[in-house]
Amino acid sequence: MDNKEAYNFWTLAHTFINDHGYRMIQLFENQKELWLEKLENRDAPIIRMLLHNIDWSNAMQRDIEFTAANGENVRKQLNRNKLHMINIYISELPPVDEYEYRLAKPYLFSEGGRTEVSSFLFSKDMYEKEMERLSERLGKKIFIPVQDHSYLDEEVETLKRATLEQAVNRIKDERAILMNSKPFFTYVFIFINAAVFLLEQLNGGSTNSLTLVRFGAKVNDLIYEGEWWRFITPIFLHIGFLHLVMNTLALYYLGVTVERIFGNIRFPFIYLFAGFTGVLASFLFSNSLSVGASGAIYGCFGALLYFGATFPKLFFRTMGTNLFVVLGINLIFSFSAAGIDSAGHIGGLVGGFLAAGIIHFPKKRKLLYQLFFLIVSIVSVYGALTFGFGHSING
Repeated sequence: MDNKEAYNFWTLAHTFINDHGYRMIQLFENQKELWLEKLENRDAPIIRMLLHNIDWSNAMQRDIEFTAANGENVRKQLNRNKLHMINIYISELPPVDEYEYRLAKPYLFSEGGRTEVSSFLFSKDMYEKEMERLSERLGKKIFIPVQDHSYLDEEVETLKRATLEQAVNRIKDERAILMNSKPFFTYVFIFINAAVFLLEQLNGGSTNSLTLVRFGAKVNDLIYEGEWWRFITPIFLHIGFLHLVMNTLALYYLGVTVERIFGNIRFPFIYLFAGFTGVLASFLFSNSLSVGASGAIYGCFGALLYFGATFPKLFFRTMGTNLFVVLGINLIFSFSAAGIDSAGHIGGLVGGFLAAGIIHFPKKRKLLYQLFFLIVSIVSVYGALTFGFGHSING
């Protein structure tokens, strides 16, 4: 096999990785078989590339069946109902016997037909035709400058190294976004909540309204009288042990994720600002006594939604669908169950999104963007406070 096939192999791999957002699943030891994925799009096919001379049609069929079997294992690991695969052969010459019918239609894996393999053969005088077929199958134009002359080993090695470095750097960049720091303040807030709950229990009980008021529960009339600290103190109070446990579990799972993404310095701001906006929303729309970290916890949801809006591909590959399901269930529960401060939850959700926009991500400053979120937040909070103190819930 001439080096031009190897060069075209790595050119096509570089195109998928650099221009179409694919990630490398596996590169086999011989470095002539490469598997690529694009998990943020469940409809995007898995791509398998093989640099190998296919001499006989039967050998091609056996390899297609082998690829389908491996694809079925991938489908089960990804828990997909169906898996589409693109199987690309790059060969110096096509098989010497009849083979076209093996490429004409997808091969279905025998066990239920849930894995489908569409095969393409990039060989002599076939690149243009197969490129059109591949573009049609993927629903987007795939173009590589096909080279039809020989290359030195060093040229192929340089292209291969650049392609692999691109794949590795993308993984490193994603890890840098997802793992900015180890969680610390999440545990601090959990400890504070537990300590305050113990103090409540020792001073009249966490279900005693007078105890909650003494410790700083949200009481609109007292806020009207100037006790402004009640916009913050309710974040650390809970009514009953079950309330504390549920919020602690939610804070642990969400807070750890948010703190890892946004960092130790930014996380407390997100948590406290969201907690504040949650209490503020409750102040505007409810006259009931209110306590709990729920607003701040919904702020963690809001911060993760901001992460999703900024890095949608990474978001949907890592947590997107699950986050929407969990958030949806919580919102339905908030609006359907009695005694739930749904206004505080929505206020915290919005506050978390705004707070994340103000601080953005570590080492990724966007000053004008952040200034916009800061102005929106200041105007919104000022307007809410002005309205709230100017129009009491009692009229």
